[in-house]
Amino acid sequence: MKIKQKNIIFGLLLAILIAAFALRVTNIKNIPAGIYPDEAQNGVDAQLANSTGEYKLFYESNNGREGLFINLQALSIKTFGPTEFALKLWSIIFGTLTVLGVFLLTSELFQNKVAGLVGAYLIAFSYWAINFSRIGFRAIMVPFLLSFSFYFLFKGLRTRKLHDFIIAGLIYGLGVHTYIAFRVSPLVLVALFASLIITRKNFLANYWKHVAVFSAAMFIAAAPMLLDFFVWNPQHYASRTSEVSILSPEVNQGHLASSLAKTFGLSVQKYFIMGDLNMRHNYAPYALLNPITGVAFLIGLIYVASKALHLFWLRIRKGVRDEKLDVYIFLLAWFIALLIPEFLANEGNPHALRSIGTLPAVIIISVIPFMWILKKYNSFGHGFRIFIFSTMIAAFAFIALADPIKYFFYFANSPKQHEVFDANLRVVSDYIRGIPQGQEKYIITGSMQRLPIKYLNPTISNTFYLYPGEVESISPSNPDSAVFIFTGADWDAINYLRTKYSTLTFQEHRNSFGDTFYTLKK
Repeated sequence: MKIKQKNIIFGLLLAILIAAFALRVTNIKNIPAGIYPDEAQNGVDAQLANSTGEYKLFYESNNGREGLFINLQALSIKTFGPTEFALKLWSIIFGTLTVLGVFLLTSELFQNKVAGLVGAYLIAFSYWAINFSRIGFRAIMVPFLLSFSFYFLFKGLRTRKLHDFIIAGLIYGLGVHTYIAFRVSPLVLVALFASLIITRKNFLANYWKHVAVFSAAMFIAAAPMLLDFFVWNPQHYASRTSEVSILSPEVNQGHLASSLAKTFGLSVQKYFIMGDLNMRHNYAPYALLNPITGVAFLIGLIYVASKALHLFWLRIRKGVRDEKLDVYIFLLAWFIALLIPEFLANEGNPHALRSIGTLPAVIIISVIPFMWILKKYNSFGHGFRIFIFSTMIAAFAFIALADPIKYFFYFANSPKQHEVFDANLRVVSDYIRGIPQGQEKYIITGSMQRLPIKYLNPTISNTFYLYPGEVESISPSNPDSAVFIFTGADWDAINYLRTKYSTLTFQEHRNSFGDTFYTLKK
């Protein structure tokens, strides 16, 4: 590749990465409008780890979570304090680096840097990718780790250098420390391994050392978590999967086949028809992908499946060895395998979070139609080339604008978004900071609802958290100076305290987005 072309590629990639980072960090304090209790649980656990020095492999609260991401959050919280930025910093970082990972992997798979740029561009401006890069969930590490580990794996297959396989194995092994959906990803390796055996003559004889070092590096990186799952604390591995698994007779009600067909159909169609209806995961009810990327993905998926079948038939019937089969089998296996956590569950489908591991595969498959057009471009007539060029410019402009506008305008200003992220809890947090430290503050709320308030206000004194059913135990030293705060309309508790402390004034606090809480004070 000429130096000038390399510089252009580098400049465009840098511009895409800067745009991706900006979309993931801009106004992170206020969009989303609140810290969801699941995020806050991470923050509270991270604060406890910082105070005790006990950084765990697995945190058991909130149905159990692998500890790597929480321990990284502990580092950022120790550095920046208990802020929204500190809690979400690693999501921003991993979300941005995934753009780079998709560039590298796409370039490697198709041996084409332009394909890599198209892939990076699509994921940089994807609503799906932007959204989860701005939420403090550990799942964002899955696309990051898969992209980079598979990049080094395919690079190693091309160069035969052992260090590429070592890096790939180490990165891949870290995946078991992240999110439950990662556990199905070995199926991708199995499918790829089978494809390599049938497409490459004497593969095992030529690559046994490479397979061995990859496996060793993988198990070294995964070892602490594997020991926790299978030796020290086997209950951690089970988590809550059996409660929602469609394989459970209690869940499928004796209709496994029809239930599986329904969940699989919902899982696949969400990319281009009706997306995740949970506004924390997607701008409902729209598809996960914008219309252009969605159509490109559908065409690309059909192409990949048909080419995989064709090349497999040629290999079996005519003995033709074509290494392109490895790419097609790999992409299909990645997409289907990382859908398993979604379609084998029967809760909240379609589910953009459980299927987040498919994100890079979906984007890479979506690149294929774009590259076909670019490949054929010079064979078109002059007039048609002008039309194609104009259409491509318009398409890429639409991609760059559609999802960011959807996120930063429609999603950001939606009262529903405030509701699903429990934005009123952050409003309560801000309100508490305005109360003098010496005053007793009684926050009547649920176990999860108190977490964002606790995370954002870990050091405010004279703050007491109670369940609505515990209000009868309240006995402030000075009722006239005490402040009672209700995060929800718990009228039995509210009326009890209004009767008990009749000199205090009840007030509803509601902003223009509908974020509401209640106070009882002098």
